[in-house]
Amino acid sequence: MSTNSPSAAASSAEGLRFAIVAARWNGEIVEQLLEGAQAALSRQKAAEVRVYRCAGVFELAPLAARVARKGGIDGIVTLGCLIRGGTDHYRVLCDAVTRSLSALALEGGTNPRPLAVSFGVLTCETPQQAQERADPRGADKGGEAALACVEQARALAAVGD
Repeated sequence: MSTNSPSAAASSAEGLRFAIVAARWNGEIVEQLLEGAQAALSRQKAAEVRVYRCAGVFELAPLAARVARKGGIDGIVTLGCLIRGGTDHYRVLCDAVTRSLSALALEGGTNPRPLAVSFGVLTCETPQQAQERADPRGADKGGEAALACVEQARALAAVGD
């Protein structure tokens, strides 16, 4: 378990607008991630939170990129869950989603109007591990991804033009 997760006290989301892009695959797990992310943004007093859905983790980056280009938000929290199976499909998807969301985060951070992108995609060995990490009353990785997005949005804005 991480001991250096973003602190709720680190940044207020007051006045900031966010989108959450969440995959439907492994829906029970992702719903918990979503619950945690929404609760964290609410506690941080985000001005607006919009939720967008896509089929699976591979589809997260294209949808998040579309949401980013539409504008009107300060950050995007991406949520999904991959659980290792018996083939290379897990590794291929982990690599693809990490690479594509990293590229989007870099692009967002260097735009004239900066956009924070956080990575809330669980990559787990077992369904039980995913459940433990997603649980808003436990590890709350959805809430953690939301707080990281708030902190990054504030950091990007602090750099200025």
